[in-house]
Amino acid sequence: MALYDLPLDELERYRPPLTAPADFDAFWQSTLADAETRAWEPRFAPVDAGLATVDAFDVTFAGFAGQPVRGWLLLPTHRDGPLPGIAQFIGYGGGRGLPLDWLLWPSAGYATLVMDTRGQGSTWLQGDTPDPGAGAGGPHHPGFMTLGILDPESYYYRRVFTDAVRALATLRQHPAVDAARVAATGASQGGGIALALAGLVPDLTLAMPDVPFLCHFERAAEIGEELPYAEIARYCKVHRSDVDTVFETLAYFDGMNFAARASAPALFSAGLMDRVVPPSTAYAAYNHYAGPKELTLYRFNDHEGGASHHALSQMAFLGRLREAG
Repeated sequence: MALYDLPLDELERYRPPLTAPADFDAFWQSTLADAETRAWEPRFAPVDAGLATVDAFDVTFAGFAGQPVRGWLLLPTHRDGPLPGIAQFIGYGGGRGLPLDWLLWPSAGYATLVMDTRGQGSTWLQGDTPDPGAGAGGPHHPGFMTLGILDPESYYYRRVFTDAVRALATLRQHPAVDAARVAATGASQGGGIALALAGLVPDLTLAMPDVPFLCHFERAAEIGEELPYAEIARYCKVHRSDVDTVFETLAYFDGMNFAARASAPALFSAGLMDRVVPPSTAYAAYNHYAGPKELTLYRFNDHEGGASHHALSQMAFLGRLREAG
């Protein structure tokens, strides 16, 4: 493992041109408005997870196009009044797993909604949410990165990012949650989803994109040697005449473009030797982030980033949620 991307002094200044198309905001406004009109009352079913200090609920809420999305709501058993909330998003290929897999934030005193990622959950943690839109958009490379990639209307992450906005709304409406104090977090794909949420939800309180994926797609596809970004390169290698269309679609989902619209204070992280998320792509989003921001760099780490050490930094950062109360 060695350095392979830009030198650190260049990363700190790296601000590639934004790629947002002229109708970027209108596209997302109409997408989210449609999802809101199709929303129905979420279901919170208590489950016995064998835990003495955390109450667990099996959540089902209306995501993209009103389609059902699963998740977990985890609450500290001993609570006095509404709690600050955290929307937790999952890395690529993983699903919601079991409540036991997500005890950090509820154990620290936060109401935590873990969103199952539609169609995923067969690579590491099990998922329980199908993707009814998966048949749209023609051929794709195995995985999710090129699913529906020739049209932003059918692209996979249009559904996922919309699900995330609805997940945050679901968290906010639970009576145990203080709707005015909510954060979004996740690592890798989860970090990219959290970053998109920061750009789509103006009153998000805090964002914590950890080694964020789904940023600066074109550079990632050109220099990234690892999956999942390699899915895009392999697709373009076969579909030579569609390369321009591919990146025109991806511009609607690029973390840089969401970052430029975000206002919530944010804590980023990056690994300088990360071969899954090239550090220049994480810095591209960070340097364009419009709100108050800080980034913790792990110089000798790959995609694991700071792991538990970074969780300690996130706990300190989340103190702002308590202060807001």
